[in-house]
Amino acid sequence: MAIDFVQPLVRVLLCTVATLFGLLTIGAGSRVMLGADPGYVVYQPLLLYNTVMGLGYLATAFIGWRSSIHGRNGAASIFGLNLLVLAGVFLLYSFGADIAVDSLHAMTLRTVVWLALLFGFWWLARKTPN
Repeated sequence: MAIDFVQPLVRVLLCTVATLFGLLTIGAGSRVMLGADPGYVVYQPLLLYNTVMGLGYLATAFIGWRSSIHGRNGAASIFGLNLLVLAGVFLLYSFGADIAVDSLHAMTLRTVVWLALLFGFWWLARKTPN
């Protein structure tokens, strides 16, 4: 009986976090693209990647609302892409590229959030038929 209450709550939580994260990502990226100064050097390819990925975050939230299996797959894809980009940006930073440490911190946060969402959708997909 308790599990019947927990699963919908977890789905709402996961999709809400993904939606809010997507909206915040799009908002922050758009502001910088329109000229706002974030207070550190902006690596343009990373800015573009993150802003576009905000749309993917929203899409995954929508998909995850309808199907926990597809939400899991979307979260896994986003986590994997973010991890690859984080590794690439870290390598560039290590070799002296003009990348702010704040960008590494933000990319690490994105990667960790999507790892948590992946675990949540994975758990939900194991418990629900869709």
